[in-house]
Amino acid sequence: MNENDEPEIQLPPRVSRRRALGMLGTVGAAALTGRRLLASEHGVVSGVYHTLDCIATPEQTEGPYFVDEGLHRADIRLDPTTNALKEGLPLRLRINVSRVEGAACAPLEGAMVDVWQCDALGVYSGVRDFQGLFDTRGEQFLRGYQVTDRNGATEFVTIYPGWYPGRAVHIHFKVRVPEGTRRSRELTSQLYFDDATTDQVFTQAPYNTVGSPRDTRNDRDGIFRRGNSGSQLLLNLTPDAKGYIGTFNVGLRMG
Repeated sequence: MNENDEPEIQLPPRVSRRRALGMLGTVGAAALTGRRLLASEHGVVSGVYHTLDCIATPEQTEGPYFVDEGLHRADIRLDPTTNALKEGLPLRLRINVSRVEGAACAPLEGAMVDVWQCDALGVYSGVRDFQGLFDTRGEQFLRGYQVTDRNGATEFVTIYPGWYPGRAVHIHFKVRVPEGTRRSRELTSQLYFDDATTDQVFTQAPYNTVGSPRDTRNDRDGIFRRGNSGSQLLLNLTPDAKGYIGTFNVGLRMG
């Protein structure tokens, strides 16, 4: 796969890591203050004020593989430590964040959106797996963050994720919203994929080199099923010339 073949992605105005952390304050302060981002009863259509007609945004577990690497970038396929590009079906991931105000939604500018996922073979970067399946400490592929622009929008270039034992196919994301200079509030959740689409993708290389069929579909994943939240977190996929465009709209009540 040649990185130069991909269409250019326009990043939001660049925010330095120091400035971003200054804006967002201490990670996890929501838990300390007892205040959380509340998902709207529906999701959000990005843009300047809209009638509320959106997808719910339930919170889900962060999981064991979040690492705050401070990688501000759109294309997360590249491992900057090795310059290796992760192979897989291209996925342009668009996450739009909006504030819910009464019966309308407004774009939320300046929110920090992190995404992290496994590669086509089910491996995460930057961690030692607690089951001993891999040790990738020091590597930084398939991780990164962006700050939402004036339209509340972010876009990442990544790949369709693979699978690993016990979990349905998913991508993790975290939205951190500044609240003063020393604290932030956050919402952490996961995005899922239609099983029929995944079945088709996994017939292709490198997904079909794993050597065994995946063991957990959406309806067998305990995290997906919890509170019926997973069905509200399915990524809206649209085929494009090279892979898929995936869109998810996050609606947040800030009260």
